Amino acid sequence: MKYILMMNTMRANSGGIPEWSQHAIQAHIAFMMNLNKDLHASGQLVSAEGLTFPDQARVVTANHDGTPITDGVFPEGKEFLAGFWIVDVDTPEEAYKIAARASAAPGYDGSPMNMPIEVRPVMSAPPDEFI
Repeated sequence: MKYILMMNTMRANSGGIPEWSQHAIQAHIAFMMNLNKDLHASGQLVSAEGLTFPDQARVVTANHDGTPITDGVFPEGKEFLAGFWIVDVDTPEEAYKIAARASAAPGYDGSPMNMPIEVRPVMSAPPDEFI
């Protein structure tokens, strides 16, 4: 079964990773690259992407004529999606273990960040009762 693991972190306008030392950023990136390498080697990684910082985020809705209306940045937001993994594992517990590993990525001082990782099953199709 596929699961999406969403790394929610970095408040808008709160500093965060851009204010870390170069060494801390490199350690964090190396940790994430090793995690992705291990997941790829095990056959569990479907996809993984890091996202730009929240100051580049926009919310888009459709105007009455279908043209896009953009809004943002939202500094009042508690958390922002920083990146995600899609993994293919046999049990939810396997996805939880991967999420816990990602959660422990090193922070600005080298200690584990213990950041929240949201884990949700990916539907392959809508439930039968809705088709």
